[in-house]
Amino acid sequence: MPLVISALAALVLAPAALRALSAGGFERENYRRVSLPFPAGFLIVAAAAGGLVPLTLLHELSGLEVLAPQVGAVTLYVLGVAFLGLVDDVFSGQSRGWRGHATLVAGGGFSTGALKAVGSLGFALLALAGRYEDKLHYLIAVLVLVLATNAFNLLDVRPGRSTKVFVLLGVGLTLGTLDAGPLGTLGLFVAPALVLGAYDMRERAMLGDTGSNLIGALAGLWLVLSLGTTGQLVALVLLAAVTAYGEYRPLSALIERNPLLSRLDSLGRPDA
Repeated sequence: MPLVISALAALVLAPAALRALSAGGFERENYRRVSLPFPAGFLIVAAAAGGLVPLTLLHELSGLEVLAPQVGAVTLYVLGVAFLGLVDDVFSGQSRGWRGHATLVAGGGFSTGALKAVGSLGFALLALAGRYEDKLHYLIAVLVLVLATNAFNLLDVRPGRSTKVFVLLGVGLTLGTLDAGPLGTLGLFVAPALVLGAYDMRERAMLGDTGSNLIGALAGLWLVLSLGTTGQLVALVLLAAVTAYGEYRPLSALIERNPLLSRLDSLGRPDA
């Protein structure tokens, strides 16, 4: 039910809200220098918040279990990283990478990227607190959350890319584990993320760091909710490799050199 309600909220909210962003001058040029409403990622949060009104009332007043027990921890992390992404969208227009942000902070400057890194870690530590008896497993899960959030931020330099990778990840985890439970737990945010991701892919809006951070948070949570210790450790190694590669070389160049990846990457875009 959260999937349906929040999807409907996003479908109703998005057209008018995107027009309002453009009318208010909240736009940014994408890689093709097309000016688009920005940052549209905040609408994912808005749609989920709107969906919580009927869902929470139904959950509390009817006795129906329409909200998953872990939805509170999920919401904490998702809203936290979305806020940090919004701060980055508003106050920083330049991508520096972790090394660049560290250099800026070391020189006495203020870095929204460093704020995102530290803040994401803090929210991840709190969101997963008390979930694991094994403290090493706890730390692995926390790092998966933080690195997944950053990895999807690195991916989001072409329309729809982060959403496509998220869909493939979600489908792979669901089929691989034969468990749709995580989708139900994350559904409140997954549905509007897909709706706004479609606008992003068709170059009708830009998600910004607000949206890419949020999608990365959902991806990390899906990994943590679906996988055991070994699976999370494998995910951690892969995410660390993507992060390290992205610090030194653009992921877009790697994708464009591979014909299959390039075709999947461009699928659905107006310029494809």
